[in-house]
Amino acid sequence: MKHTKDQQLENQRLIRRKEVEAKTGLGASSLYAMMKKGEFPLCLSLSERRVAWIESEVDQWITDRIAAHKATLATMEA
Repeated sequence: MKHTKDQQLENQRLIRRKEVEAKTGLGASSLYAMMKKGEFPLCLSLSERRVAWIESEVDQWITDRIAAHKATLATMEA
């Protein structure tokens, strides 16, 4: 699913870890382990002790996970 230009602009904001956790259902250690394996969008440094994620990248990851799930279900039903 492609996002429209308005949705992309709307989602061009930085979100902190707690919001990423709430959106994905993942905990901090899972997020960092998946980032290390290249399975989750990388965070960016805001300062020496603060990081954030680009919301549109997290949203795309969620969309991709849902699509993969639906594809698996369709394969199982066939």
